[in-house]
Amino acid sequence: MLVNDLGDVNRKIASLKDIGIAVSLDDFGTGYSSLNYLKRLSLDQLKIDQSFVRDMLTDAHGAAIARTIVTLGHSLGLEVIAEGVETLGQQEFLQDIGCLAFQGYLYSRPIPAHDFESFARLHMH
Repeated sequence: MLVNDLGDVNRKIASLKDIGIAVSLDDFGTGYSSLNYLKRLSLDQLKIDQSFVRDMLTDAHGAAIARTIVTLGHSLGLEVIAEGVETLGQQEFLQDIGCLAFQGYLYSRPIPAHDFESFARLHMH
């Protein structure tokens, strides 16, 4: 979708932001994600792909990529979230490099939408 008309995508993003919806670039560093999107789109959040999170404690390259994405995101004024966090070790490493938002099985398996409200109420601090 992004490849064809970034101008149109930016207009749609602006409309979403006008009603209070934040926009994240998912799976950053894989597939069709591009540094050009970071430059040209009005994003709020950058999401580290789970393929980097999965290996970052055992692979120096995965750790370097995660660290670089966090630094890049913060330099651009973006929140950074890591997907696929499954262990406390992964969470601690990410916190140490400045990533403070996470999603993954460490927190919950996927749940049906109708169960989310009670789950959120139970886990809010």
